[in-house]
Amino acid sequence: MASLISRNARSLRLLHRCLRPPARSVSPLAPLPERSLSPLHSLTPLGLGVQTLEFHQRCLYLSTSTAAGNSAANAEAKTDAEAESAGQGKSEGSNQGAAAKLEAKTDAEAKSAGEGKSEGSDQGTYGKPVRGGPVSWLSFLFLVATGAGLVYYYDKEKKQRIEEISNKSQAVKEGPSAGKAAIGGPFSLVNDEGKRVTERSLLGKWTLIYFGFTHCPDICPDELQKLAAAVDKIKEKAGIEIVPVFISVDPERDTVEQVHEYVKEFHPKLIGLTGTPDEIKKVARAYRVYYMKTAEEDSDYLVDHSIVMYLMDPNMGFVKFFGKNNDVDTLTDGIINEIKRNKSFTSAGA
Repeated sequence: MASLISRNARSLRLLHRCLRPPARSVSPLAPLPERSLSPLHSLTPLGLGVQTLEFHQRCLYLSTSTAAGNSAANAEAKTDAEAESAGQGKSEGSNQGAAAKLEAKTDAEAKSAGEGKSEGSDQGTYGKPVRGGPVSWLSFLFLVATGAGLVYYYDKEKKQRIEEISNKSQAVKEGPSAGKAAIGGPFSLVNDEGKRVTERSLLGKWTLIYFGFTHCPDICPDELQKLAAAVDKIKEKAGIEIVPVFISVDPERDTVEQVHEYVKEFHPKLIGLTGTPDEIKKVARAYRVYYMKTAEEDSDYLVDHSIVMYLMDPNMGFVKFFGKNNDVDTLTDGIINEIKRNKSFTSAGA
């Protein structure tokens, strides 16, 4: 574009030289706005009007103005492009600098972490992971403590449970037998002195009754000796008088005389009772006592029976029974405890 304008300008200058008259002046035309006209305006050759010269001059001005505007626009565009390029370069440089700083910061943190790890490894073995595994000493100790706590808790609960069961069992053993069981009742028998007695003859005193027979080889004598010793110890320890009673389950052989001789061998206050087979059967049923003859060999036979002692209160109400497993001391303490539980009868038994 600039070369074209330059060629046009040279052509116009050449044309201007050719058309200039040697010695003739022309009144100048009115100047164009904001620019002076070229010297072509002063020439007025024959055959060429002023209009033609002005047209060429205006064309030259417009071409020059357009070229100058285009040059200025191109220069401004080039300047903007250079500025944008410089900005992009600066931005890229900034980004590159930030990336470099970030990379340097990352390297510094990695180096610091490596140094901290090295320092941590020099601070002893506590908290250091176990070599070859992911478990640390701290977690291992926590696991051991947890296990020990669980074992202790389980052992404590087990002991508590055993103690509760033991207490319940002890309460059952020491308490009255299943409330007021249907044990005992009216009876009519003959004592070792030949007198008719009933359950009413024993009212007002604590009574301990044992069922057996005089021909018993070993069990009955042992139980009666234990009964007699417990009666004396209860009187000595608690000041309570107990009436011991022996009821025979062998009415065919245990006569009044036989029973009298037998009971006096154990205790002077032991009362012996016997009766007819029907009377013995009735009283045994009232006290839930089992008895039965074994195989007979002439007149020598044994009687299988319950080995139980019955504690009866002063109203001849059943309190508790004591089996063969009780010795003298446990029998004594058991009877005293039962009497203390029934405080309303204590004064009557004293």
